[in-house]
Amino acid sequence: MNVFVDADHTGNRITRRSQTDILLYLNSAPILWNSKAQATVEMSTFGSEFVAMQIAVETIEAMRYKLRMFGVPIDGPANVFCDNKSVVTNCTVPESTLKKKHNAIAYHRVREAVAANTSRIAYAHSKANNMDILTKSLPGPDLKVVVSNILW
Repeated sequence: MNVFVDADHTGNRITRRSQTDILLYLNSAPILWNSKAQATVEMSTFGSEFVAMQIAVETIEAMRYKLRMFGVPIDGPANVFCDNKSVVTNCTVPESTLKKKHNAIAYHRVREAVAANTSRIAYAHSKANNMDILTKSLPGPDLKVVVSNILW
């Protein structure tokens, strides 16, 4: 299972809420595409990306549960790709501390998934993150590359 996650900080110009975008692949086939406004207004890109990571982890655990109920064996953790190095570092280093309470809750939720070996967080350069199609306006050649990555 591979998951790409991204967020656009304050993408909604009226409410200033960020948009979370998740693309879940199972055996190299895209099976779940989720785009949803976040419930909180974040003060930084780090906060919006961290909330997006929490939503991605919850989506992964729900998918793992569904697959187990269908009798599909699940081997190993899901690979979660994010284009924010700070979020990846904070998710993978257990000694990280966060000052904002709701970010700390999202951190602990993601750290639990990493410790339980259901998720493995990794950095994906912005050019390799398929979710940029929903969070950034891309020039024509870059858009074609991202669309071909998603569909093939």
